[in-house]
Amino acid sequence: MTRPPNLHKQECNVAFPFATPGQITHPMSTSTSSIESIKQASQRLRGSLRESLADAHTGAIRADDTALIKFHGSYQQDDRDLRDERRQQKLEPAYSFMIRTRTPGGVVTPRQWLALDAIATRYANASLRLTTRQAFQFHGVIKRELKATLQAINASLIDTVAACGDVNRNVLVSANPVESQAHAVVHDWAARLSEHLKPKSRAYYEIWLDEEHIAGGEAESEPMYGETYLPRKFKIAFAVPPTNDVDVFAHDLGCIAVLEDGELAGFNISVGGGMGASHGDATTYPLLGQLIGFVRPDQVFTIAEAVLTTQRDFGNRVERKRARLKYTIEDRGLDWFKSEVERRCGFTLARARPFAFEHNGDRFGWIDGHDGRWHLTLRIESGRIADHGEAMHLSGLREIARSHRGDFRLTPNQNLVIANVEAEDRATIDALVAAHRLDLYRRAGPLRLNALACVALPSCGLAMAEAERYLPDLLGKLEALLGKQGLDDVPIHLRISGCPNGCSRPYLGEIALIGKAPGRYNLMLGADRRGQRLNALHRENIDEPTILEELDSLFARYAAGRKPDEGFGDFLVRYAIVRPAAGIPVQVIA
Repeated sequence: MTRPPNLHKQECNVAFPFATPGQITHPMSTSTSSIESIKQASQRLRGSLRESLADAHTGAIRADDTALIKFHGSYQQDDRDLRDERRQQKLEPAYSFMIRTRTPGGVVTPRQWLALDAIATRYANASLRLTTRQAFQFHGVIKRELKATLQAINASLIDTVAACGDVNRNVLVSANPVESQAHAVVHDWAARLSEHLKPKSRAYYEIWLDEEHIAGGEAESEPMYGETYLPRKFKIAFAVPPTNDVDVFAHDLGCIAVLEDGELAGFNISVGGGMGASHGDATTYPLLGQLIGFVRPDQVFTIAEAVLTTQRDFGNRVERKRARLKYTIEDRGLDWFKSEVERRCGFTLARARPFAFEHNGDRFGWIDGHDGRWHLTLRIESGRIADHGEAMHLSGLREIARSHRGDFRLTPNQNLVIANVEAEDRATIDALVAAHRLDLYRRAGPLRLNALACVALPSCGLAMAEAERYLPDLLGKLEALLGKQGLDDVPIHLRISGCPNGCSRPYLGEIALIGKAPGRYNLMLGADRRGQRLNALHRENIDEPTILEELDSLFARYAAGRKPDEGFGDFLVRYAIVRPAAGIPVQVIA
């Protein structure tokens, strides 16, 4: 997807005085969006949530509160499969709530796993969903049980603060190199940064955990976020080369670990990545982050705060579609942005140091930690853990958690690592994995192992087409096409998104389907396997027969003309079948 020329960069490339947090609106307008007004009037995210929860006449909450509850880690949804039927019966939609956890790096203990399993079974739809942001999602929680569900999550020493909303979201950390000592250090920095950037408002604790508001005490403030928080969501990822499983350049702020003699020397910093776009709106588009320099580990809090507050003060508060950091940088220029960040940091960033990524997928099966412990990565299709027929995944992982002495790690690719397994426990875990059909990683080809899909229908209100529910059927048909060309064992990254907002990071898929309407998708092609090149639109608004016909032809050309070890996306670019936007400069990463 090619972005339009930067028409306003020249006019906007001016410095503003340091602002009161959250008070600057976009310099091209004096008005703000309705969401900005809701945030400002919310009494720091309290709104009328208490009154909404107490209203037993509806399964919904008040309109303004649907924006505020996101900051507390929840979205109001309804079952779209039932909309027409309930409308005919003159009933309100079948409202329920999705709840998302704040779990930096996706690490939980077996005790926490069992607690989350019990919550999913008691309050949600008897499934856990692992997200591309290393968080758990619960679906189907009804309003009258929402507070009890959040209290149960907090009782497990996990919270949902800032898991959604116009704040820093769950911080990603590369999950694959768990055997590296440096990885533990990187994870610690990420977890501490997540805590540092958490909103200071006590609204969450008062509304859900019954914390008493202290009248006459010190005035509550949000020194980092201000009265209106950020213009849009803010995402951070920590990558540990050579693995880019977090797709670090897809984030507002990327921290790429630089290891020297096995020790963490610091982080290369990238800014301005983002996956979201809108159909039919050429002013919106996905972008990859750009490198701006290197910082020591002890400078990572300072650089993160400077990037976040620069976006807070200069981000677009008029058009939410253009409110992400990537557009702030596009409008003002990277040089201006870097200078402003350095001014706030009080130091000049060092030159980015060499690094290289090999791939952005997961490594499945057992991995030797070289310290007497082992790590088993399981394939969890679409991240959905539930009991269906012979595939008793929820029950199986419950049994594993009851005896496991290590921890669990969610990957950014919707998979699960049973980590830090003692050598003598491997046989027990293998038996439980096989008995509950959790061994897909042994039976599936690379296309199925690496595919991602967002939730989409029936719960997501933005979905235009199926994704999670469509993935298994589509995979079977594509595997048949690959088998016909002798490409069964070739790793090709497929991603499906029910809409262009990009929760499954589709614009970094070698093949991606972006929902356009029921049963119809935009076919995107040409990303690479390292997460360093965006794909491009190949065919627009096509149905399944057309998708399969087009890919069948391209698979045949790939089988006949590929170089040894050449990726499908790289082949398509070399043959000029697609012309994707440029990726990260090679000279920086070599």
